[in-house]
Amino acid sequence: MNRYSRQINLPQVGISGQQKLTDAKVLVVGAGGLGCAILPYLTSAGIGTIGIIDGDTVDETNLHRQTLFSEKDINLNKAKTAADHLKKNNSTVSIETYDAFLNGKNALDIIPKYDLVIDASDNLATRYLINDACVLFDKPFVHGSVHQFEGQVSVCNYQNGPTYRCLFPEANGNVQNCEEAGVLGTTVGLIGMLQANEAMKLILGIGELLSGKLLVYNTLTSSQHIFSFSKKQEPVIDKTFYSAQYLNSYVRNQSITEALQNDITLIDVRETGELPSIEHPNVLKLPLSTLELNLDSLNPENIYAVFCQSGVRSKQAANILKQQQFKSIICITDGAEAISKLLKDEKSIH
Repeated sequence: MNRYSRQINLPQVGISGQQKLTDAKVLVVGAGGLGCAILPYLTSAGIGTIGIIDGDTVDETNLHRQTLFSEKDINLNKAKTAADHLKKNNSTVSIETYDAFLNGKNALDIIPKYDLVIDASDNLATRYLINDACVLFDKPFVHGSVHQFEGQVSVCNYQNGPTYRCLFPEANGNVQNCEEAGVLGTTVGLIGMLQANEAMKLILGIGELLSGKLLVYNTLTSSQHIFSFSKKQEPVIDKTFYSAQYLNSYVRNQSITEALQNDITLIDVRETGELPSIEHPNVLKLPLSTLELNLDSLNPENIYAVFCQSGVRSKQAANILKQQQFKSIICITDGAEAISKLLKDEKSIH
């Protein structure tokens, strides 16, 4: 207990509070910029069990903001590499790693094991998946997101309180992630620490949580605003809703690596001019806005894999193709940046 003495000395923590931290099981979805800010503080505080899920590998462009990693870690899995670094800081913490992206199927196996989920995914489609799975299993989750110099933090589904869908009922497929919009490392660092702070407060049962509240912080002006939102009754997130959204056998969610194991055709449903531009014989460009007008160019008997920037529009496109009786549709969960990177290596598709 000596290593935690400074936080134990706080009247709001004490020995009993430290035991709460030791008993806690927290899942962090994503070991990128936000995750690299969140994870060291959870580990140092003595959270007993930490889960890290991320199927991505460390890239040189990550290093300016993903401070858990070094140049020697490039091309290594983020979840496992983060765990290795964290264990050096606190060997008493149990760290479970998942070399995968969260999807509708594995979420059912992973999320029930934890008391609290922290969204550090930087992916809009994943954020809705986290929300819906947490509602299904009655788990609170800490939301965090960053757009350029502005970040948002909220606590969702806490004690049957408002969820992420109460705040944003429908996904906006045009929202850019950090890779697309650009970001400073300090911005994701600040937002990640705020997420870690909300998680600590929730576990300890102290302070005023951002439940039903959205904190918006601007790093250029050092200003912050808190907006309140209330619980909505629709949609009802139950097993039927979840299955329709994520487990439909007709539309499968896959990572780009899985999809490219077979020589299938990819459909890029982003609008003209969106970056990165992907030019490849296996890729058809059919923007979502005109997809229904160009269905004649596709064979309903073929297998197609659709993708966009963040996974939101690809899901919409997959549903359109499903309604038109296409045989088999794969919804790619990776964004265009990851797909572009893999397609540059011809070995990925042969």
